[in-house]
Amino acid sequence: MSARAIQAILLAAFEPDAGPIPGEFHHWREREHLTEQLAFPAGYRPFHLSHTGVLGCVTGVGASRAAASVMALGLDPRFDLTSAYILISGVCGIDPAHGSLASVILPEYIVDGTLAHELDAREIPPEWPDGFVPIGKSTPYEQPLSHRFNGDDGIVFQLNPQLIARAFALTRTVELLDTPQMAQRRRQFTPADTAHLPPSILRGDEFASSTFWHGKLLSQRARAWVDYQTEGRATYALTAMEDHGILQSLRLLANAGRIDFSRIVIARAASNFDQQRPGITAAESLAETKVATYSAYLPALENAWRVGHTILHEFLQDQSEPST
Repeated sequence: MSARAIQAILLAAFEPDAGPIPGEFHHWREREHLTEQLAFPAGYRPFHLSHTGVLGCVTGVGASRAAASVMALGLDPRFDLTSAYILISGVCGIDPAHGSLASVILPEYIVDGTLAHELDAREIPPEWPDGFVPIGKSTPYEQPLSHRFNGDDGIVFQLNPQLIARAFALTRTVELLDTPQMAQRRRQFTPADTAHLPPSILRGDEFASSTFWHGKLLSQRARAWVDYQTEGRATYALTAMEDHGILQSLRLLANAGRIDFSRIVIARAASNFDQQRPGITAAESLAETKVATYSAYLPALENAWRVGHTILHEFLQDQSEPST
């Protein structure tokens, strides 16, 4: 039996088993007519496919579960993924200094924030900016940047810059959902010239961590870590929990000739700010930041689909055009 050619892969991390609150996959399954279901015992959830050749996969939350699901997908003999475009869609946290709630960010660099040495916050030397030390180093952000593991620590992933630029140009005029509740919420944050704006399509880069961190000081750490690990080539904008695991699997699958790493786009929408608003503590802010309850969660799901839908159908159009 020949392998089934897949035109595009849609990856989302979570979808509740039941209940009224949708997850990251809901709009894709309903609106893209992913009506065919296939068992996926080596993965987290069954596959959902459309007649146009789109394969939807719910990976599970966190880098390890997502990496395992994506590796199992890539090695599944039922599919030929060699020419498939890959779209990662979901929600994220955003730095209010970079943009506002329900904005959609298309990152080029994804930086693993977890592969590091760490000291407990109560034991950090007073002269250190934080308690995170690069692998193989002795102090935070020690220069020069160097790799401990065979010239590549697997911390930085760079997507195809031409494809990301194309996706941004294609979607920058997509109409995004805004609500009075979000407008009220974002006015509580600073700086006003970015945090108070309506949702928009943005460029910026990702700090990836399976730990759902929160707070102004950890946001400062994310900015510094992304800058350090990319030697100034990337600017921290968003944080999410799965993409470093997903990309690690995709990179290895590309090495094996199973997928094309140059055909990956991430489009994540900001469901929350990554830190507290002025006047409250980080702990108080975290207590307000619960999945599916904060004001931008549902608009972020909508906007992630609106932008991702435009990108996905551009991919499908590419696949339908005869090669020259």
